[in-house]
Amino acid sequence: MMGWGWGMGAGGWIAMVIFWVAVLALIIWAVMRVFPAGGGRGSAPRAETPQEILDRRFASGEIDSETYRAMRAALDSGRVDRELS
Repeated sequence: MMGWGWGMGAGGWIAMVIFWVAVLALIIWAVMRVFPAGGGRGSAPRAETPQEILDRRFASGEIDSETYRAMRAALDSGRVDRELS
């Protein structure tokens, strides 16, 4: 009698494992597509770095190029001071 008992050969067990791994991978892929990382209610958005804030303000016209260069130099010098400490 052929059935689902211990008589199943090694090929059957391997095929069954591959099948269930594929099903699990498909479920995980589908969940990741439906709920992308970072878009959930529980996750906090990544905070902008000071450089990104400065770039955004310059790009939007909130500050002029002279102010941008001065602030960028101040940020860079502060970064160097912290690295030396």
